[in-house]
Amino acid sequence: MQSRARLIIRMIFLSGVLLGGLLLGGCDRRPQSAPPPPVPEVAVVTVQPQKVVLTTELPGRTSPYRIAEIRPQVNGLIQKRLFTEGSDVQAGQELYQIDPAPFQAALNNAKAALGRAEASLPAIQLKAGRFKEALVDRAVSQQALDDANAALKQVEADVLFWRATVETASINLAYARIVSPISGRIGRSNVTDGAIVTAYQPVPLATIQQLDPIYVDVPQSTTELLRLQHRLKEKSLNRDGTDQNKVQLKLEDGTLYPLEGTLQFRDISVDPTTGSVILRAVFPNPDGVLLPGMFVRGVAKEGVNEQAILIPQQAVSRDPRGNPMAMVVETDGKVGVRMLTLDRAIGDQWLVSTGLSPGDRVIMEGVQRIRPGATVKEVPFDASRKQGAEPAKTAQPAPTSK
Repeated sequence: MQSRARLIIRMIFLSGVLLGGLLLGGCDRRPQSAPPPPVPEVAVVTVQPQKVVLTTELPGRTSPYRIAEIRPQVNGLIQKRLFTEGSDVQAGQELYQIDPAPFQAALNNAKAALGRAEASLPAIQLKAGRFKEALVDRAVSQQALDDANAALKQVEADVLFWRATVETASINLAYARIVSPISGRIGRSNVTDGAIVTAYQPVPLATIQQLDPIYVDVPQSTTELLRLQHRLKEKSLNRDGTDQNKVQLKLEDGTLYPLEGTLQFRDISVDPTTGSVILRAVFPNPDGVLLPGMFVRGVAKEGVNEQAILIPQQAVSRDPRGNPMAMVVETDGKVGVRMLTLDRAIGDQWLVSTGLSPGDRVIMEGVQRIRPGATVKEVPFDASRKQGAEPAKTAQPAPTSK
């Protein structure tokens, strides 16, 4: 028992010594300074000027190349409709047949009257000739000769009148056949067989529209027009090397129309309600994809910017006032802020008018970990890591904040 008590006392003593040593070691420790934070790493792209063809995308609508409203030119009764609604018709194709009987009768009557006048003409001519010879011998009086000449002129006038009447009757008879003045697609008929129609009535019998080719009318604001003229004057845009008359078309579902159109003219009058002018382009439409009144978007070429500065859209942020800006790495390795003026979006990039110069290193990733004036470590931006990246396609107007 005594040996066991001594063992317990010795263990208590050793535990106390050990605890005291630990306490003394803790008291001797001095506070050490924290290690410096690591320099943040950012991914950058270097600004390089590029050659870019600038385009303008404008909304518009299609309209027929030619349109003809079919109206009768004589009064009468529709005997038969001779076309299928919604079909393609050719110029000169008969569409309606008006009852020709009254017009044929009028023609026959005029021909008979003309024949009667022409039959009496030779006798009057001979009589006037004999009276003229007899006047030399004073066999007839001057009054008789004058009466004969007057009768001759009257018969000659009757012949001309009835010839004109025959021609008018022939025209009216021809108008009984209503034919198509143009080739195109005809719509629904507003009359049926047996309907009574009048000459030049306000309601057309049917409407024909030529759809191949077809017009596309797009409005362009005078603001954009003046801006384009200003850029051309400053020579920031070059029209050499681009076909300014070619226009592309986007359909309502966003697909690109496969055929290019040709810009025909820009209207010289400004619409006071919209402040825009109309651009008219003509597009081939062999398959009838484009229909009148369809909403489309025309893509017109403006020119070539030989020294365009493009940066990815993710590199642009906004200040509290909504002004666009970008962070760059300055020559001393510190972060700087550049206020930008954006011209337009081109695909997933911004076209920068002012604020950046060739050689500037724009920060793409790591913006959340830095602040202006901070020293950073830059690495090249790997665009392949960006999901959903698409090449630049069509130029779009930029937001109004500049």
